[in-house]
Amino acid sequence: MDSSLSYGGYGVTDRDRTRTLFGQVMWYVAVTAGFFALGSYLGRNLSYGWALGGFIAAFACLLVMNFAARRSPGLSIGLLLLFGILLGVAMAPTLSYYASTNPQVLWQAGGATALFIAGFGSAGYATRRDLSALGRVSFFALIALIVFGIVLIFIHVPGGSLIYCVLGLVIFAGLTMFDFQRLRRSRNMDSAPLIAASIFLDALNVFLFFLRIFSRD
Repeated sequence: MDSSLSYGGYGVTDRDRTRTLFGQVMWYVAVTAGFFALGSYLGRNLSYGWALGGFIAAFACLLVMNFAARRSPGLSIGLLLLFGILLGVAMAPTLSYYASTNPQVLWQAGGATALFIAGFGSAGYATRRDLSALGRVSFFALIALIVFGIVLIFIHVPGGSLIYCVLGLVIFAGLTMFDFQRLRRSRNMDSAPLIAASIFLDALNVFLFFLRIFSRD
């Protein structure tokens, strides 16, 4: 059976569509990162109360994106960019704090994040093994990690912060591999904004974990 698809009078194979989707998603991730940087700059003098509002609004955008992806691709792209700005505003006070007290850790965390995402993303994209089970396990492990983080607020655990960060990196290694495999296997071009949002969130969380590790005394 011929796996090519008719598109605009030309034969387009699944591999061509995968490459097109990959390029589109990576472009969306890069643009979202740019809007995140813009939001961080605009919110650099805001209080942590505004940051919380930014998190809530960004989460709302993510929820709406799930419904808009199939019905209105243009709206989902706009929501992705708004999502990036709002997350930037939410993270602005934290980034401003590190920029004024220890800017070196920002560069260290950024470099480590780039290597981390490139390594595990490449592994997930290249493997032929189905990583759906890994994605499910990583998701439930993330919920458990959130509960553990709440416990650490009220109970002192020796080395708890480092344990939290290391576990978080292990979990997001699995999620990053799963998201990049999802990128390779998807044939739906309208899914590009949602996959881009997932990969961007993977990178942002990895960055925050490395930031906490490198800023330890």
